[in-house]
Amino acid sequence: MRVALIHDYLIHQGGSENCVEALLEIFPQAPVYTSYFSAQTMPERWQRHDIRTSFLQKLPLGTKNYQSRLQYVLPLMPMAYESLDLREFDLVLSSSHAFAKGVLTRADTLHLSYIHTPTRYLWDLYQEYIWDYRGGWFKQALMPLALHYLRMWDFQAAQRPDTLIANSQHVARRIQSYYRRPALVIHPPVDVDYFRPVAHPQADYYLIASRWVPYKRGDLAIAACRQLGVRLVVVGDGPELKKLKQMAGPTIEFLPHQPRAKLRDLMANCKALIFPGEEDFGIMPVEAQACGRPVVAYGRGGALETVVPGITGLHFAHQTVESLIKALKASEQVEWDPAIIRAHSKQFARTEYQSAMKALIQEQWTRLSHRH
Repeated sequence: MRVALIHDYLIHQGGSENCVEALLEIFPQAPVYTSYFSAQTMPERWQRHDIRTSFLQKLPLGTKNYQSRLQYVLPLMPMAYESLDLREFDLVLSSSHAFAKGVLTRADTLHLSYIHTPTRYLWDLYQEYIWDYRGGWFKQALMPLALHYLRMWDFQAAQRPDTLIANSQHVARRIQSYYRRPALVIHPPVDVDYFRPVAHPQADYYLIASRWVPYKRGDLAIAACRQLGVRLVVVGDGPELKKLKQMAGPTIEFLPHQPRAKLRDLMANCKALIFPGEEDFGIMPVEAQACGRPVVAYGRGGALETVVPGITGLHFAHQTVESLIKALKASEQVEWDPAIIRAHSKQFARTEYQSAMKALIQEQWTRLSHRH
């Protein structure tokens, strides 16, 4: 098979880029098509791959502020992906949290699209995006029109792949709601071999780590730990950080964004990871469990699929300080078994993701061959 991989854009290494890298291990000769590639901000190893970009690469968008400048090129996104020439390929694998699913292929090409999330600012976060948009009156008047056009295109784009794959049951339900299509579920790869337990964890602090934006709900963890008088280590940067520091007490410690090895040490030695936001999947709770540490998570979204109550952590029912405090107190009463917690995390390993993807590709390819 002649194989091509598609990804929205390559700016920073994250969970969706890990999915693409895992596929590149299966298809090392496959080119990666993307709207924009930032060699300065992506790990150097990406430059060893055949990266093919859209015409957006030639625009003076810069690298540091690329994602903040995306709003200026949003109307061009459909054209950027539809301009990618994929006629030579038999199999196209797209990795999409925005527009990559909308590439055009031959009628006899098999296109499987891994959906990390339906495009958030076009669907469930549309109102917030409009309300929070900063611009002159003319831009504010045009933005709803542009997003309406993009939402119609996004729906049509989601009909193009032969099969949609969701990273969680939570995302599969949203795909059904917005795109009116079923999706198979294959959980994303987590590096559970890198995140490992330590022999004697300190277990004298709770941990929370993220890029601090409002929906991550770092305020809940800080308020709960401040009221309980327990130690909390807060890792990360972001626009909410100043607000979080203002509400902290003497038991709250802040650290900037940490290198991967340091974050692993913090996870392996924490009492529990607090995960108070609603995420599509949420890789960090799985990494903490790979370290043998329990997770206290808000009982919505991907955490319902990764955290087993009473075995690998606890869920709290409401995004309130009182509900989180109740869960933290309950967590203190449980004798957590690090070996059982770690064993649970292994089902989300990179090899499991690759095996599931290979099996799906083989099944779909066989079905397509019989159809033709």
